[in-house]
Amino acid sequence: MKIIVYTQPECPPCQVVKQFLTHHNITYKVIDITEDLEARDYLVHELQSFSTPTVTVNEHVVKGFDLQQLQQLIGIEE
Repeated sequence: MKIIVYTQPECPPCQVVKQFLTHHNITYKVIDITEDLEARDYLVHELQSFSTPTVTVNEHVVKGFDLQQLQQLIGIEE
């Protein structure tokens, strides 16, 4: 499973998503869109997302703060 969290500084929901994934021992990659302009362009033009956090789980895209959808895609039961 490949998980990427698109984030930016001063984004409390981004922190919650990363803490949630870490708590469940899920490996993920973090991309700060303020530092990686190519990633920011990809986020907007390819993923059609205009907010952070945006999380990709394999080919699925979770736009914004939606822990329930993340749980379903990853297979976490609370």
